[in-house]
Amino acid sequence: MTASSFPGGTSLSHLDVYTDAAPDGICGGSPHMHLVSTEAYVVISGEGALQTIDADGFRETPLAQGSVVWFTPGTIHRAVNRGDLRVVVLMSNAGLPEAGDAVLTFPAEVVGDRDSYAAAVSLGDHPEERAARARGRRDLAVRGFETLRDAVAGGDRTALAAFHAAAAALVHDRAHTWPDLVREGPLAQAEHSLALAEAVASGSAAHLADARVHRAVPSEGERGFGMCGRLRTYDVNDDDVNDEETPR
Repeated sequence: MTASSFPGGTSLSHLDVYTDAAPDGICGGSPHMHLVSTEAYVVISGEGALQTIDADGFRETPLAQGSVVWFTPGTIHRAVNRGDLRVVVLMSNAGLPEAGDAVLTFPAEVVGDRDSYAAAVSLGDHPEERAARARGRRDLAVRGFETLRDAVAGGDRTALAAFHAAAAALVHDRAHTWPDLVREGPLAQAEHSLALAEAVASGSAAHLADARVHRAVPSEGERGFGMCGRLRTYDVNDDDVNDEETPR
């Protein structure tokens, strides 16, 4: 697989936010947090909200067609669907979130135990079980989210700090690969852009002869079960083939 020239070393997916209700009556996804990556939503249809817990406490940001929001590492977020909410998702550090950058807000006793967390987050080995297991892990994450939300709203950040520490401990064993993913992705792309800028500044434009168009390749089959909804991912590496294009 070749490197990607897709802007910013990001990854791209299309998200249909879950439409079924959690035990608190709210329709939407599984609350979770990314430890390293920033995530952005570009809302393409419907309406809903983004519920978050961060350094400013709990808040709800309305979402409607045309909304663009993004949230930095450490932001606990929950996508709320109030009618046909569909989103294009951009993730920084392409490949890193897939390497385990996200931790769901399960209750403290689950997040604090590696085996319990692995069992709770798993969608199982049988396709027919995936919908039910995705719903189960969402509902469990909502329970933990409510505990964190209520504590923060009451002025107590102890539980939030404990969740941050438990999440870091949970991913520690797999995080050793993450620096390389950043170096090979967004950092390498930034360094390449810097080299081009320096080349043009010095009077060279030789790189323009290598200009190419690339097309993202969508995943096949039914959308996968993501944390926030049904996902269609896109391969944005530069090894795509554009044989269908006709020169004009």
